[in-house]
Amino acid sequence: MVTAAELIEVPELRFVEPSFAELTDELYSSVAPELEATDGRLLVDEDDDPIAIALRDDDAWHAATFLYRTPSVIWLERFEETGGEIYQEPREVWARAVRAYYAERIRAEVLPATNDLPPDRFAKARDLVAEHWGAREGTRAIDACCGSGIGAAVLRSLGMAPLSYDNDAALIARGLAEGRLLPEEVCCIDGTFATDYVEPAPVGLALMVGQCYPGLNDELWRSLVLQLVGLSDETLITLGTEPEAALVAGWAVEAGRGVEIFENERDPIYDRWVCLVSR
Repeated sequence: MVTAAELIEVPELRFVEPSFAELTDELYSSVAPELEATDGRLLVDEDDDPIAIALRDDDAWHAATFLYRTPSVIWLERFEETGGEIYQEPREVWARAVRAYYAERIRAEVLPATNDLPPDRFAKARDLVAEHWGAREGTRAIDACCGSGIGAAVLRSLGMAPLSYDNDAALIARGLAEGRLLPEEVCCIDGTFATDYVEPAPVGLALMVGQCYPGLNDELWRSLVLQLVGLSDETLITLGTEPEAALVAGWAVEAGRGVEIFENERDPIYDRWVCLVSR
């Protein structure tokens, strides 16, 4: 995996945004670091749109990335003052490097959650997904509310290229430690804003959604589910109980999607009920 620093040929790089979730925050476009910039890098994507700017102060490089917000005039002006170099990379190449940067920070700084998966969970989940989707080599897939990465591992084993997200850094740290999550394929975000960070994909997966309680947290789960459904052409969602599956099915129908509900007898606890959602 090529790092963000390597892509713009600097020895080390520090992003000014404290977390991946804050990459959408315009605050980091409106201010630039108080430093004496002696050199600069401008990174543009395949359409020549600016996606990152790095400024050097002594031997330290500080960068802002514009994958998910408008490029900053202030940062562009600071770059022009340095007379620095311009680099070009596909947007997705830079996005993978940025995800890896923040995932490695989670790996280094966050204590992993306790391992939460029984030994047979992977085989049962893989069999379920394979039955309905089969192997889809190279297909982009969304792994929503990924936890410690069981969905990503399943999708990858079927040849798909997952992008995983969750808002629990400790679970992500566990997934990274176990190898189920890969740094370049995962981000720690609030899934109710997934469309701000994630590109639509042919398939979307959410294993063991819930617990959904009407009148208590159902609006949160409704938002999470509708974000995923809106991002994927085909969506497979598993839940613990039939009433929860009925809730999810109702939300999908409201969004104009077709839904099939069925009981999954492979596992009496995890992934017991399944909603298949399609456009």
